[in-house]
Amino acid sequence: MLSLEEGTLAVKTARKVIEEYVRTNKVPKVELPESFNGLSGVFVTLKKAGELRGCIGYPYPDLPLGRALVEAAIQAATQDPRFPRVRSAELDHIVVEVTLLTEPEPLRVKPLDRPRHIKIGRDGIIVEYGLYRGLLLPQVPVEYGWSPEEFLEYGCLKAGISPDMWVDDKTKVYTFQGQIFQEKAPRGEVVEDRIDPTLDKCELLD
Repeated sequence: MLSLEEGTLAVKTARKVIEEYVRTNKVPKVELPESFNGLSGVFVTLKKAGELRGCIGYPYPDLPLGRALVEAAIQAATQDPRFPRVRSAELDHIVVEVTLLTEPEPLRVKPLDRPRHIKIGRDGIIVEYGLYRGLLLPQVPVEYGWSPEEFLEYGCLKAGISPDMWVDDKTKVYTFQGQIFQEKAPRGEVVEDRIDPTLDKCELLD
């Protein structure tokens, strides 16, 4: 868990890296405190006019947070296959969001019981079937008003498999939680986005 001060630094660092890289194709030197040295999963999400503009990250704590943050920021802006590379002219209109992830854990229940063990607003999911894998962050089903069943269906679609494959014994489902920090406006104040866990309604890098 990061403090609001640390989360603000994470978002500002991601923006600094994105702006420098988009304009010069060079990675700026960043200095981060010791709290960014620990291993952590992290995603960087870019939004423009409320719509997704890029989202890439590391689901597992394989890299120090500082390094993962820098790499995810660059790739969210330049290598998300769903979008063209971010242009300099867009930087004034893009909101930066950073999500820190807990380590994904397998959901060890019968497939049909999976929806009852997924809490909308608390859990993100990874759906895995053989070499196919798709991840959805905890904030996604809240933004779209999905039920747990719909969350699983879209997780399957993100993985590139049939939406009903979450009921298959061969399909693995993992859950994780996220701590979300985001700009209120482009280059604006950074806040921690606390999703209401009582509500019931990005690409992976290895």
